[in-house]
Amino acid sequence: MLSTQMTHIMKRILITCIALTGIISGCATVQSIVRSSFPYSATLIIPASTRTGSTQSAVSTLTSADQIFTGQGTTGSTQSLRIASARINSVNPSSQSLGVLSSVRIYLTRSDGSGEILVASRNDISSGTGNSLVLDTDNSRFLDDYINGGGARVRMEYVLRQSLNVDVSVRASLTFSTTAQ
Repeated sequence: MLSTQMTHIMKRILITCIALTGIISGCATVQSIVRSSFPYSATLIIPASTRTGSTQSAVSTLTSADQIFTGQGTTGSTQSLRIASARINSVNPSSQSLGVLSSVRIYLTRSDGSGEILVASRNDISSGTGNSLVLDTDNSRFLDDYINGGGARVRMEYVLRQSLNVDVSVRASLTFSTTAQ
């Protein structure tokens, strides 16, 4: 009887150990997936006084959730960063249609201003576009030198299709990914 109870207890301990190992492994995998992508954003202003039909530009500092909540951004140890996705959203007014734009290009600029690289664009913006627009990305280049160390800036080049009645704030949301080392 004691032997049967001991066997039963040993089976429970073994099952518990296997379950805990699975949970711990799952958490590490999720953390690896989460930390292999880095969301950044920048808010850019399109003035109401902007002329239509000509290329204009707006610049803002790129910030990450890490910078906002912990005061720290991606450090110089992050390697092999590439753009994973890019979108722009109307922020103020939030209902502003992005169909007022005929084209948009997003560039990253190094914190010291020494270089600039095109990371996302859209040339075929429909006049019926809503307040959110997914951009085409160019993930052929590594962006470590632009993102690491903080202070990177975003420059948005745009062409207005029609005039604006008010200044429009748009948020450029960029996600960068890194490959497992």
